[in-house]
Amino acid sequence: MERKPAVAVVFHHIGPYHHARLNCAADKLSVTGIEWSAKGYDAWGAAATPARYHRVSLFPEARHDRLDKAELRCAFSWVLGQTNPDVVAVNGWNNFGSLIAANCCVRRGIPMVVMSESSRQDEPRTWWKEAIKRRVVGLYSAAFVGGQHHVDYLVELGMPRERMFTGYDVVDNAYFREKTEAIRSQRSEVREKYGLPENYFLASARFIEKKNLPKLIQAYAEYRRRSSAFAKATADREVRDRKSDISHQHSAWDLVLLGDGPLKSDLCRLIADLGLEARVHLPGFRPYNDLPVFYALANAFVHASTTEQWGLVVNEAIASGLPVIISNRCGCAPELVNGNGFTFDPTDEHELTARLLEMASLSDREQKPLGENSYRVLAKAWSAHPAWRWEFRERDLE
Repeated sequence: MERKPAVAVVFHHIGPYHHARLNCAADKLSVTGIEWSAKGYDAWGAAATPARYHRVSLFPEARHDRLDKAELRCAFSWVLGQTNPDVVAVNGWNNFGSLIAANCCVRRGIPMVVMSESSRQDEPRTWWKEAIKRRVVGLYSAAFVGGQHHVDYLVELGMPRERMFTGYDVVDNAYFREKTEAIRSQRSEVREKYGLPENYFLASARFIEKKNLPKLIQAYAEYRRRSSAFAKATADREVRDRKSDISHQHSAWDLVLLGDGPLKSDLCRLIADLGLEARVHLPGFRPYNDLPVFYALANAFVHASTTEQWGLVVNEAIASGLPVIISNRCGCAPELVNGNGFTFDPTDEHELTARLLEMASLSDREQKPLGENSYRVLAKAWSAHPAWRWEFRERDLE
């Protein structure tokens, strides 16, 4: 029997997203998933499927960012000696764990692949930081990235374009499609159980500044003011030429914000100040197994970040067959928004309001192709199955 290439893949913590990717990689490779800590930053819950890869938790009871650097280096060096991988895939370069992993691999002469979703547009760049990154990127033999923005940035940092491949940012599409389709077959019962409104925009994000949630809430408030009924929305300048049959709609959609974070109290005050307590719903942070419920019953998904390296929640929404309204600052927008919704400038509240109005003005007949196009977008390339069945060529790992 032909020996599978042995690959070690390093993450801070192996959550449900990483688990799905590693399982797919295990179809072609002998995979060891190495996590610095078994304790994640969020309580995502256990993965739904058994692991087909070997999982190693270096520090099962502690977060790696609270450990001594010498302990981290010693633990990672030990696991390399135990697993003896042909190649190591390292998540990023901007944290001490990644640098330790790279240092240990260089010392042992093990080729490395960097997994990256950084792009030039993420934040202002300074020459001296970019010079350091070029030195670090130069240690890697190849790169596994999200999309074209990430390819272009790594080319700037010195990685040859021919040594990069895309598809890093994927989710378990089949999981979300199967779960949401099952939920939609009993939508009335599930909607009542979870207390969800009949029609709603869905957003899912940590409550932090870059997620731009205050602007989303303000744009939503303006959307409600300008569309107290969808019949009025068609008179709006941005949507008046549409020929949608909206007579069956009697009220504007609600807004459901999944997540939690340090800005929660500020968001709650804003919602109260705008008089939206009955229309903006905050179910809190929900574990992985609950997510399909919220996607299945939503009318459309909105992501308003001012900066976002990728945006895996967009993958989830599209895998659930939803139309989308996505910030053009999200790394995923060029690849994932294609005939299935709209993009917008996240600094322009009026444009976001217009996109909300435009989406809500569509009839069921007009919305259906958008959801179908979401399935098609992911089926083309953005699945964990083809992307994570890596084909390493010897010349790429020299």
